[in-house]
Amino acid sequence: MANRSALPAVLRYALQGLAYGAFATVVGYFSSAPGYRQLGDDQALLKLSFSHSGQLKFACRERSAEELARVEPNMRNKLDCPRERAPVRVELDMDGAALFRITTPPLGLRKDGAATVYRKLAIPAGIHQFSARLADGPNDAINFTSEQRVDLAPGQVLIVDFLTGKGGFVFTGG
Repeated sequence: MANRSALPAVLRYALQGLAYGAFATVVGYFSSAPGYRQLGDDQALLKLSFSHSGQLKFACRERSAEELARVEPNMRNKLDCPRERAPVRVELDMDGAALFRITTPPLGLRKDGAATVYRKLAIPAGIHQFSARLADGPNDAINFTSEQRVDLAPGQVLIVDFLTGKGGFVFTGG
């Protein structure tokens, strides 16, 4: 005896086509609507993004003759230099007001890697005065400073990076 469905084949295919059509309509609608806007009409986007290795946290020291005698001959290095690096502290101000105050430790099991920072913030478009400072030494003293006046159009993205090879802070996109 053959297994028969309660609905004729033509009706089943028609209902299946309607279900697929309804699903495609819903997916099509949500692929383009409702509209999403990342920024308002009068806003720009600020991104603070960099990776920087701080200075060594402790200075190298010279080993004494007694210390060298206790070490295997192939390991006798006169200088003992710890690998740990100092945390990196960055400050970013806009028009005299603080935007970011970030202290980030070095990465790595021995705390000898780079410190990484990534933050973004919607800010009003227009002319702004930015002030950036970075401390990367064991004494937490500010080693790098930069001031930049930037005119941002609505929807524009300003990236603040830190590149030691270029002398410090680099403002791109403004």
